[in-house]
Amino acid sequence: MSDADGDLVEIESQLLDIVAQEGMIDRGRLNKDAVLLDLDIQSADYVMILMAIEEKWGVYLPVDEDLTEAKTVGDLVELVKGKIVEHKAKKATA
Repeated sequence: MSDADGDLVEIESQLLDIVAQEGMIDRGRLNKDAVLLDLDIQSADYVMILMAIEEKWGVYLPVDEDLTEAKTVGDLVELVKGKIVEHKAKKATA
């Protein structure tokens, strides 16, 4: 596994930790196929999750069509992970 792959695995793990903590969900229930609606994440929890992610990585996460299209935990994690990687790449070249 390359350093980049290890970073992505770590980011994914930290994202799941944030979703569990801010969404008040047992971490064991969070797998890639878990449907967000089935986890009973309220809109206020969703906002807190996004704010915690923005604070941790300094990345802006607009509540846009991409984000609202996320149906599973895996969808959400992949979308956010992509935004974090994109943000890190921009910072590295700035």
